[in-house]
Amino acid sequence: MEKYINNILAPKLQGDGGWVEFVSLENSELTLLFRGECSKCLILHRCTEWIEQEIKRDLKKIVKVTAVRKKPYFQDV
Repeated sequence: MEKYINNILAPKLQGDGGWVEFVSLENSELTLLFRGECSKCLILHRCTEWIEQEIKRDLKKIVKVTAVRKKPYFQDV
Protein backbone atom coordinates (compact mmCIF):
# COMPACT_ATOMS: atom_id res chain seq x y z
CA MET A 1 0.00 0.00 0.00
CA GLU A 2 2.81 2.42 0.90
CA LYS A 3 4.50 1.88 -2.49
CA TYR A 4 1.20 2.46 -4.27
CA ILE A 5 0.65 5.75 -2.41
CA ASN A 6 4.23 6.95 -3.02
CA ASN A 7 4.62 5.82 -6.63
CA ILE A 8 1.14 6.13 -8.12
CA LEU A 9 -1.00 8.61 -6.17
CA ALA A 10 1.54 11.10 -4.80
CA PRO A 11 2.82 12.15 -8.24
CA LYS A 12 -0.75 12.87 -9.36
CA LEU A 13 -1.26 15.27 -6.43
CA GLN A 14 2.11 16.96 -6.90
CA GLY A 15 0.87 18.47 -10.16
CA ASP A 16 -1.45 20.69 -8.12
CA GLY A 17 1.17 21.58 -5.51
CA GLY A 18 0.04 18.97 -3.02
CA TRP A 19 1.74 16.09 -1.34
CA VAL A 20 0.49 12.93 0.32
CA GLU A 21 2.44 10.58 2.58
CA PHE A 22 1.57 7.13 3.89
CA VAL A 23 1.24 7.02 7.69
CA SER A 24 -0.41 3.69 8.51
CA LEU A 25 -2.83 1.01 7.46
CA GLU A 26 -4.67 -0.68 10.33
CA ASN A 27 -7.51 -3.02 9.49
CA SER A 28 -9.20 -1.11 6.68
CA GLU A 29 -8.31 2.40 7.90
CA LEU A 30 -5.65 4.10 5.80
CA THR A 31 -4.14 7.19 7.43
CA LEU A 32 -2.48 9.66 5.08
CA LEU A 33 -0.63 12.89 5.78
CA PHE A 34 -1.46 15.74 3.41
CA ARG A 35 1.04 18.56 2.90
CA GLY A 36 1.48 21.56 0.66
CA GLU A 37 -1.65 22.78 -1.09
CA CYS A 38 -3.52 19.70 0.14
CA SER A 39 -3.08 20.84 3.74
CA LYS A 40 -5.34 23.84 3.17
CA CYS A 41 -7.67 22.44 0.51
CA LEU A 42 -11.35 23.06 1.13
CA ILE A 43 -12.42 19.96 -0.79
CA LEU A 44 -9.95 17.44 0.65
CA HIS A 45 -12.83 15.06 1.28
CA ARG A 46 -13.27 14.70 -2.48
CA CYS A 47 -9.61 13.74 -2.82
CA THR A 48 -9.86 11.14 -0.07
CA GLU A 49 -12.92 9.66 -1.79
CA TRP A 50 -10.96 9.58 -5.06
CA ILE A 51 -8.06 7.80 -3.32
CA GLU A 52 -10.45 5.21 -1.90
CA GLN A 53 -11.84 4.57 -5.40
CA GLU A 54 -8.37 4.31 -6.96
CA ILE A 55 -7.30 1.75 -4.36
CA LYS A 56 -10.50 -0.22 -4.85
CA ARG A 57 -10.01 -0.25 -8.62
CA ASP A 58 -6.26 -0.92 -8.75
CA LEU A 59 -5.59 -2.98 -5.61
CA LYS A 60 -9.04 -4.55 -5.11
CA LYS A 61 -9.09 -3.41 -1.48
CA ILE A 62 -11.71 -1.40 0.36
CA VAL A 63 -10.25 1.19 2.70
CA LYS A 64 -11.44 4.27 4.54
CA VAL A 65 -8.98 7.15 4.24
CA THR A 66 -8.34 9.31 7.29
CA ALA A 67 -6.72 12.60 6.34
CA VAL A 68 -4.21 14.36 8.57
CA ARG A 69 -3.35 17.89 7.48
CA LYS A 70 0.19 19.22 7.89
CA LYS A 71 0.66 22.97 7.65
CA PRO A 72 2.74 24.19 4.73
CA TYR A 73 6.44 24.20 5.55
CA PHE A 74 6.61 27.99 5.89
CA GLN A 75 4.09 27.85 8.77
CA ASP A 76 6.08 25.24 10.70
CA VAL A 77 8.54 27.81 12.02
